[in-house]
Amino acid sequence: MLLTPTPAPAATLAPDRLVASLAQHAPARTAFAEVRYVGVLTRPLILHGELAWLGGARLERDVATPYRETTRIDGDQVRVVRPGQPPQDFDLGRAPELKGLLTGFRALLSGDAALLRGTFSVRASGDARAWTLQLTPRDAALARRLTGISVDGSGHALRCLRMDQGNGDTSFTLLGALATSALPATPTPAALATLCAGGALP
Repeated sequence: MLLTPTPAPAATLAPDRLVASLAQHAPARTAFAEVRYVGVLTRPLILHGELAWLGGARLERDVATPYRETTRIDGDQVRVVRPGQPPQDFDLGRAPELKGLLTGFRALLSGDAALLRGTFSVRASGDARAWTLQLTPRDAALARRLTGISVDGSGHALRCLRMDQGNGDTSFTLLGALATSALPATPTPAALATLCAGGALP
């Protein structure tokens, strides 16, 4: 099932109601484009592929370019597979910021506001045509690694997730139709924020 827009939610943006309206039927799949701004790199890293929520705590991410990689998550267990290399397994306890992002993503796709609020404080802004959920970690230790996640959407459709880390690194994940947008070779965070909010790239 594709993560496609459906009729817009009510104009009053009660966060729990908005989250509930985003619920998908598993399996739910969507194209993604991830743009990472990492302090040690001179230009952003841009990945393209497909994200899938398989139900419950099971997620899968297939990267198609600029390299091939499949990441499968089941609860706190992660397996990363690259062609010609042995699988790499690790526990999400080693990557609390990734665990926080995945918890948020799973809560949004399942429409589970209680799960989302278990990890984040949640604030909604905007209207039914263009809304933003601001997620702030409740746990102080997690907040030192993950300062916040911004989720942009329209109606019942997710458009973008922005993750800001405590070390200054930032990533944008564009979903669905936005993932196929023609991006410049070095998109700026400001340009991506405008695109996520429903604007156009300069």
